[in-house]
Amino acid sequence: MRLGGPVFADYDTPAEWTDALDDLGYGAAYCPVDPDADPETVRAYREAATEADIEIAEVGAWGVNPVSPDPDERAEAVASCARHLELADAVGANCTVNVAGSRGDSWAGPHPENFDEATFDLVVDSVREIIDAADPDSASYTLEAMPTMVPDSVDSYRRLLDAVDRDAFAVHFDPVNLVASPRRYADTAGLLEAFVDELGERIQCVHLKDVAMGSDPLVHLSEVPPGDGNLDYHALLRALDDLDDDLPVMLEHLDGPEAYERAADHVRSVADEVAVSV
Repeated sequence: MRLGGPVFADYDTPAEWTDALDDLGYGAAYCPVDPDADPETVRAYREAATEADIEIAEVGAWGVNPVSPDPDERAEAVASCARHLELADAVGANCTVNVAGSRGDSWAGPHPENFDEATFDLVVDSVREIIDAADPDSASYTLEAMPTMVPDSVDSYRRLLDAVDRDAFAVHFDPVNLVASPRRYADTAGLLEAFVDELGERIQCVHLKDVAMGSDPLVHLSEVPPGDGNLDYHALLRALDDLDDDLPVMLEHLDGPEAYERAADHVRSVADEVAVSV
């Protein structure tokens, strides 16, 4: 595995970017350029990452809704995701990632129709459209599992992979987003192991965070920093260690460099305890 996270240091060149990653001890990185970057800049960052032995984990295509009920918004979202997938292919990233989308007003919010069969079919169509438009050579398009839409479980992710039927459609593993009930919260190790057992060979990137459940009888689950919740990191790192040695495991959603340093220390500490490398 290769641990990574955001870079907070200022950089103007690919060399300064890789130096900042080295200072953090990261072997993986989020994509440092956006789809508007010129081809020479994209190529320079790809070459710098290769030279510094940095794995570019993902290109985030966040904030757009490929299953929007508004046909114009949906078309724009599909085109945006395809541009991000083209960037991922050009910069040498493992994948582009978004959520499937929502039938409501929010691109990632809940809606009663999100689990309908018609919406499932629309997700399949949108993923195919994105992949076919970008036609990547090596990068994959992935969906982050979410509690409020498909895929929301091991089974729904497998069903979606089979339905899309594209080699360039792969898996983004965000364990915390799968912990959507007290039952799953009670056995995160079993959940993690089942996901990796079923889908491990298709996983292109992993997000690292944690989850805590409140004491109120009405269920409330909160995202918290790694080590502050109930996610079984020992089971997670052991399961992931059976996959690709270069698999990026990426810290996210933390408040500033000090929080990322503490999270990285926790992940490295657990990795030492289970004798795996990050």
